[in-house]
Parts: sequence; C-alpha cells; structure tokens
Amino acid sequence: MNARHQHIIQLVSERGSVSVSELAQTTGVSEVTVRQDLNVLEKGGFLRRVHGSAVAPESDDVGARMQTRFAVKKRLAEYAASLVNAGETVFIEGGSTNALLARELSERGDITIITVSHYIAGLLREQGGDVIILGGLFQKSSESVVGPLTRLCIQHLNFHKAFIGIDGWDAITGFTGRDMLRCDVVNAIMEKQTHTVALTDSSKFGQIHPFALAPNVPFKQVITDSQLSPVYQEILRQQPMELTLI
Repeated sequence: MNARHQHIIQLVSERGSVSVSELAQTTGVSEVTVRQDLNVLEKGGFLRRVHGSAVAPESDDVGARMQTRFAVKKRLAEYAASLVNAGETVFIEGGSTNALLARELSERGDITIITVSHYIAGLLREQGGDVIILGGLFQKSSESVVGPLTRLCIQHLNFHKAFIGIDGWDAITGFTGRDMLRCDVVNAIMEKQTHTVALTDSSKFGQIHPFALAPNVPFKQVITDSQLSPVYQEILRQQPMELTLI
C-alpha cells in the first residue's frame, strides 16, 4: 500500500464518503488513477465504491463505526440531545450517532432511555438515568435484539421521542436498511404515535439497501449534517417531514 492509498483511506474514514473528483484533486492524480486505487482498496476491504464516491466499509461493530466522522456525529448527537426535555422517556434504536446521543442524555440523569441495543446499554452502565432494555432474539454482530418478542415489547411501551439510525436513503427507494429484522423493529417503532427522528450523518444518503425502512409512516424529522447534497435537501424538504441540518 502506497502513501496515496493511505491518504485516501484516512479521508474516507474521517468523512464517511468522498467523491472521486475530490479525491483526484486532493491527491493530485487523475480520476482514472483514483478509480484504479479504489478498486484495489475495495478488494482489500478498506472502503466501498458507491455512485462515483468512496464510502467507509459497512460494519455492525458500533464502536468501530463511531470513530468514523466522530466530530460530525458528536455534533449531531449534541443537537438531538437538546430536543429532549427533562423527565422524558426516549427510544434510542441503535447506530453510532445514536450511541453518542445516549451518552449525551445519560450525563443529565433525568432521562429514561429505552433501547434494543446492548451496546448502548453497556455504554451507559455507569451513567445516570434509567435504561430499559427490550427482550428478543440477540444479534451478536450488532449487539441488538430483534424479532416478534421485540416488536411485542415496543407495542406495550410509550415514549416521547424515538431516535432511529438508518443505513441508506435514495430519492426513489426512500430510507432503507441492510438487515431485515432490524428494519422490522424500526417499522414497529414508526407505528407508534410519537415524534420519530432519523438521526444520521450525510454519508448514508445516496445509498440503497435491500429492505424498506419506514415505508408507510414517514419520519417526523430528519437530522443530519450540512454536507448533505443540495439536491437531496430539496427532495427531502418537499416531503412531510422536518429537515434539520447541523
């Protein structure tokens, strides 16, 4: 691996998604050369190629994903935490940005957190506030619970707000996820009469995954960073949801 490859990996890891044209400008080589570099790095598992860009490799390891675009995700988490009022109960579904949100809220000590993520629950074991972990089939890779029992638990609980992580969004497909059972859990949350928030960094937009996320009930709010494409911003603002750029 040469120095240019290392530089590309670092950029993609820090930002989550970088276009081929920007990588060419940054590294001082042609786009053809960058595409060749990306082919090599994708085969090595260092990144993925999507729609003319390089994106960070997907992983169910929340801790590893949290390090990608950490500063952006922390800023999003801090803003999301400011929306939660004292004494509220919130559902935090999973994902790296949501894990940071849970940590922000736990420092206040006056919030009850409901989650399907054992990773998030473990992160809060020495923090303030109550944590409710739902039952269900434990997915070892994602450290989350899924399945009919999890859906049943959700149906019998009430909460003021729900923060959801997403894997992808496209203008045609809408929000999508990589795991069918985790999408089923999210869709059960979306059926509740509550304020639902898609909390994610902008690298997820423009990606398509196999399973529909919230196909019937739209999110009340989408919170992402200001690097979101203006084209995507315009499309999202035309939908019945609030778009917040941080």
